[in-house]
Amino acid sequence: MKKKISLMLCLCFMVLAMTACGTDPADAEYFGMSYSDLKDGMEQDISTLVAMTDDEKEYINSYGTDVIIELLASWDETVADLGAYQGMGEFTVTKAQDAVTTEQIVNYPDREVIVSYVYEYNYETEQPELTDATVDLVYSLGEKMQSAALNTLMGMGTVFVVLILISLIIYCFKLISVVQNKKKDDEKNTADNTVVTQIEQREEQQLVDDLELVAVITAAIAASEGTSADGFVVRSIHRR
Repeated sequence: MKKKISLMLCLCFMVLAMTACGTDPADAEYFGMSYSDLKDGMEQDISTLVAMTDDEKEYINSYGTDVIIELLASWDETVADLGAYQGMGEFTVTKAQDAVTTEQIVNYPDREVIVSYVYEYNYETEQPELTDATVDLVYSLGEKMQSAALNTLMGMGTVFVVLILISLIIYCFKLISVVQNKKKDDEKNTADNTVVTQIEQREEQQLVDDLELVAVITAAIAASEGTSADGFVVRSIHRR
């Protein structure tokens, strides 16, 4: 038992020692750039953005790279209503495989702003390359929770709306079936009425033919007897 406890303590000390021996971000190297190089470069860029004139912005929009143009547009849109620039805050660097992300907090009276750069290693030039640059507002925990709650409500509302639409569509299918059956019944009734009408027309035509036949026979008999046909009475007609 004592040996097991000793082994567990040793493992704990080893984990702590490995954690304590982690590389300080300020001492690490990032694709040939130091921590201070990244920080100084970002601080210089932000200072330039703060003091940039309209003519300089127009020049960048005409001749700058896509990443810089997007950075400038994002900066103008984000800090437009935040008041006067008050300085810079915390700076952080994160490295993940072939990408390095730097983040600089910028202080304004109404809210903090975070500027993010993403550098990726270009194996053709063997140099780091700035591939993305964004400017975003820094939200408090309460604001993030409120936004998450609103997103959840919107998602649930969307689901309920879709379910209601599906239910209405299924109900419409039932109505379509009823309408189709009613149409079939109407067509059947119309066909039956047509058949009845045709039968009645045939009977009427047959009656007319019988009357004509009687008239012909009566006339023939009267002619052979030399008498008038007014006194003849037809009692029945038998067809063969």
